[in-house]
Amino acid sequence: MTQQQHNNPIVDYRTEPSKYRHWSFEVDGQTARMKLDIAEDGGIRPGYKLKLNSYDLGVDVELHDALNRIRFEHPSVRTVVVTSGKDRIFCSGANIFMLGVSTHSWKVNFCKFTNETRNGIEDSSKHNGLKFVAAVNGACAGGGYELALACDDIVLIDDRSSAVSLPEVPLLGVLPGTGGLTRVTDKRHVRNDLADIFCTSVEGVRGQRAVDWRLVDAIAKPAQFADTVKQRAEKLAAQSNRPANAQGVKLTPVERELSENSLSYANVNVEIDRSKRTATITVKAPQGEQPKTVEAIEKAGANWWPLAMGRELDDAILHLRTNELDIGTWLLKTQGDAAAVLASDATMVAHMDHWLVSETLGLLRRTFARIDVSSRSLFAIIEKGSCFAGMFAEFAFAADRAYMLVLPDDVDHEPKIQLDEFNFGLLPLVNDQSRLQRRFYEESAPLEAARAAVGKALSGDDAMQLGLVTAALDDIDWEDEIRIAVEERAAMSSDALTGLEANLRFNGKENMATRIFGRLSAWQNWIFIRPNAVGEKGALKLYGSGQKAGFDFNRV
Repeated sequence: MTQQQHNNPIVDYRTEPSKYRHWSFEVDGQTARMKLDIAEDGGIRPGYKLKLNSYDLGVDVELHDALNRIRFEHPSVRTVVVTSGKDRIFCSGANIFMLGVSTHSWKVNFCKFTNETRNGIEDSSKHNGLKFVAAVNGACAGGGYELALACDDIVLIDDRSSAVSLPEVPLLGVLPGTGGLTRVTDKRHVRNDLADIFCTSVEGVRGQRAVDWRLVDAIAKPAQFADTVKQRAEKLAAQSNRPANAQGVKLTPVERELSENSLSYANVNVEIDRSKRTATITVKAPQGEQPKTVEAIEKAGANWWPLAMGRELDDAILHLRTNELDIGTWLLKTQGDAAAVLASDATMVAHMDHWLVSETLGLLRRTFARIDVSSRSLFAIIEKGSCFAGMFAEFAFAADRAYMLVLPDDVDHEPKIQLDEFNFGLLPLVNDQSRLQRRFYEESAPLEAARAAVGKALSGDDAMQLGLVTAALDDIDWEDEIRIAVEERAAMSSDALTGLEANLRFNGKENMATRIFGRLSAWQNWIFIRPNAVGEKGALKLYGSGQKAGFDFNRV
């Protein structure tokens, strides 16, 4: 066990409704009603109370799980209503005392995960027809308003006191950490001068002014609030293509074995080398006969290989990001029969209009996107026994570098890369580009050449010619070149590498999601370590103490 794990218990992202302390949901026909009623004493770490429906990482772990259960276990749900179980308070956002006692890394990882969860709400709305209404039935501040912003529609109770606000700048000396600034402008099109006033005031905006400024979509008096929310939820449901009478799939627990230096699942394996600060993530191809029809897929349920593998991979990524901060390089490997991966891909493409296949593609899309925004160096290792085919080829294209073995004296056992439809947009980056589009700056010639290679088993030399890998190395140089590359990476500044990788991975089109993550990685990351926020007289440190923050007023 690492020193970090000894001092802080391991965070486990696996949960289920009977273990929830903060969220509940009930399903009524085509509507699910999610209720936030946070237990004050239910913090994931000691040292603070979650007052005023404020949240920490544990609250969002439950939210992530609840959203997946609605997606998979309740396919008839078309609209999710997000509201509060407390009187006159919707959500006051991230718990300030939690942030004040947390390490810098904890704050940044917390913000990243909450960002991903809220982006996932928008992803489900865009791709899978699951719509969201924020029923803001009380004061709504900071991260609480950011949760509402992720929804398709915001209804604010008009009770003369409830307001929406983003008070982080004047109150805490930091920025809204979950995309608030970006969504206010990019999504809700709040005029920049009004947004400036809104984001520099503590009291927020309520009533008709909140509608006029585009901060919410509608207001309703307390007596009409429930009916207004119901009507707007029904209107959104009419836009959804989710099935009316489908039988859901029970999400059984993700089983894993955890040891000091490894994580083992049925379809994913992680080996940690602490001396080299690497984690080798090996994802396995399906084995045995796989479902071909929607009936067989439904029968397999959570054991259907793409769904099972995607859930395991997601858990492994989250575990490493939160619990293994010193492990700075992830070596991405695959194992098994390429034909089995390609066959699984073909089944998904053939049935992608079926709700379960569509939701599984959504989970895979969000999981691969989680890889893209992880602040770790990613090296794909394409070696004997690999199966970088179709969906698995995306690991190579997500990586910062991809090394491929060439065996000139044993061509029959050379690893191959094979492309299919999954490499041309089915698992896009958060900016809606395919990874090949990103790789080739959407230039037509290399993309057409890659498209022409679909169905071919490409050797290292072939892959190099098409620009699909970084280096094709023969077996004489293979071990030394990989060792040197890994050792060089481990010796570099982790801060500089995080900035480098984020810049290079998102080199093309920008959209709201890339700006949210870019601003988190740069501005918020920087502000979180500045004395105006976390110094002895920093606003975040002194919050609730009655003392006035002391700012360094130099602009830098």
